[in-house]
Amino acid sequence: MKRCMVTLAFLALPGLAQRQVSFNASTPEGQLLQQIGQSPDDDKKITLMEDFLSKYPKSENAAWVGGQLELAYNQQKQFDKSLAAAEKAYSGGPNDVDLGFNAIKAAEGKDDIEEIKKWAGRTSEVAQKVASKTPANDDEKADVSHAKEVGSYAEYSLYAQVLKAKDAKAAADLGEALEKANPKSQYLWLASPKYLASLGAKGCATATKLATADGKNAEAFLFAADCGWRGANAPAVLSNANKALEALNSRPKVDGGNEGGKSGQANFFIGIGNAMQQRWGPANKALRAALPSIKGEPTYEANALFSLGMANYQLGKSIGDRGQMREGLRFFEQAAAIKSNVQDQATRNAAAIRAELGAGAK
Repeated sequence: MKRCMVTLAFLALPGLAQRQVSFNASTPEGQLLQQIGQSPDDDKKITLMEDFLSKYPKSENAAWVGGQLELAYNQQKQFDKSLAAAEKAYSGGPNDVDLGFNAIKAAEGKDDIEEIKKWAGRTSEVAQKVASKTPANDDEKADVSHAKEVGSYAEYSLYAQVLKAKDAKAAADLGEALEKANPKSQYLWLASPKYLASLGAKGCATATKLATADGKNAEAFLFAADCGWRGANAPAVLSNANKALEALNSRPKVDGGNEGGKSGQANFFIGIGNAMQQRWGPANKALRAALPSIKGEPTYEANALFSLGMANYQLGKSIGDRGQMREGLRFFEQAAAIKSNVQDQATRNAAAIRAELGAGAK
């Protein structure tokens, strides 16, 4: 039995190396593959590839043919036909990495969220299977590297859809799909704020789950810290905020990560958690560090200023430092100027401190 090894370009991703397709040239299947590889006419090649998938959908080379057919249809913007070809050839095996990538591109081309979810999930799964193998040679190393790249794109595709989602249900479904694809994905970090917010009452429990699964998910820790604050649970606020700051300082930087702003949020919760426990020194330090990052966010800024007012007033009063007490007054006045849940109390506190200090007091 004569087997041929033919090198054919698979253009699923820019820069992807050419691949070899092995087949028995004496069989009808092999002869059809040979015709596909040698045909100079694009329309004829498409017809031959469709014929191949109809006749040999379980072939070891079906993924290659399906991928080539997807490329042709994607270039023509015939995305439904591209997805149909992918469905015919898909087996869930390691050869489906590029097939899946091209299917994601087709789904994105027609802006079909359900197809994106389906193919991103499938592609992530097969990519992880390939990426988990220990390569024995340079070709296998290239396959592992390529699978990681494709898997990362599958996760990115879901993340992009979370950001585009116009309603909570869509964001929740897409976020859940991304979580299932890879609970430690860097794109899940970035999607977590919107994903968790879309879950409503389930957001706090899911934030804890995400943070437990991945200690680098600072966004999940921040959400959990916020849950602790709103639930008046100071230990939870402090624990989650400190873990968020640790994650931000130890994980690799990612595009769009806004690590500086998130570090400010972490310091806000560290300060608030300490203020809830009347630990005024640590609260003063953390909240001052947080202020530049949370300026313009009314709820955070007003509560930070209010707690800074309390911290500085109490610290000053404890040692008779009227200057620091006036610093507390200044923070209360700033908090009173912002419409928030603490505005009225800040106004009353400022008036009381002014009366205590007196107009001409030093």
